[in-house]
Amino acid sequence: MREPRHFLWRVDGKVGVITLNRPERKNPLTFESYAELRDFFGHLRNEQSIKAVVITGAGGNFCSGGDVHEIIGPLTKMKLPQLLEFTRMTGDLVKAMRHCPQPVIAAVEGVCAGAGAILAMASDLRYAAPSAKVAFLFVRVGLAGCDMGACAMLPRIIGQGRASELLYTGRSMSAEEGAAWGFFNRVSDRALELSMETANELASGPTLAHAMTKKMLHQEWDVGVDKAIEMEAQAQAELMLTKDFHRAFEAFAAKRKPAFEGD
Repeated sequence: MREPRHFLWRVDGKVGVITLNRPERKNPLTFESYAELRDFFGHLRNEQSIKAVVITGAGGNFCSGGDVHEIIGPLTKMKLPQLLEFTRMTGDLVKAMRHCPQPVIAAVEGVCAGAGAILAMASDLRYAAPSAKVAFLFVRVGLAGCDMGACAMLPRIIGQGRASELLYTGRSMSAEEGAAWGFFNRVSDRALELSMETANELASGPTLAHAMTKKMLHQEWDVGVDKAIEMEAQAQAELMLTKDFHRAFEAFAAKRKPAFEGD
């Protein structure tokens, strides 16, 4: 993959690490970084060597959202077609994160606000440092909470009432609250290390199966239980044809741990 210009990228074995890297401003996003992240997650769909992705921020903060001077200021001067192009582009970033087959893990420290909160929300797993503060603060700039899929996704993660409170008020959710409400999978002083450990564990597992789990978790939001059961029947039958499934049986029969290869 081409080296990104607006964030850092490194590969650790089968795990790719995205680091938002404007620490002096708490890692805000710009028009260019939104677009590059969207395209980057889109390219990950074809990167078979990358089995899991961690996204984090430099300097003790995750992401402060859209840059006030580089994004919000220019938006006030745009007409509707330009504004709609921007809002669709930011939404396409979330779609790209949800449609890439790799599990995405957010390692969240400090400020996680606005679009930064959305990046964490759109990830599959979220680990937080005690310093983490998450704010869907769109209302603070006169906008609705319905940004980049928040009104669809956040209630499914933490519940309708809790999501409504955060989206109406724009207040910060502490790491402790986030863990109690199910937004964070865990709070730890080792948030990044824990994220990497989990990513490596997933990357060494049956990655075709993980990709199918992610796909079904996403697609089954839109269907009833009966249809979901049929979708899962087809998905599992397909995975029963994989070499990893046969490796697992052979390992079980031989009383050893299976070595998955993602095929």
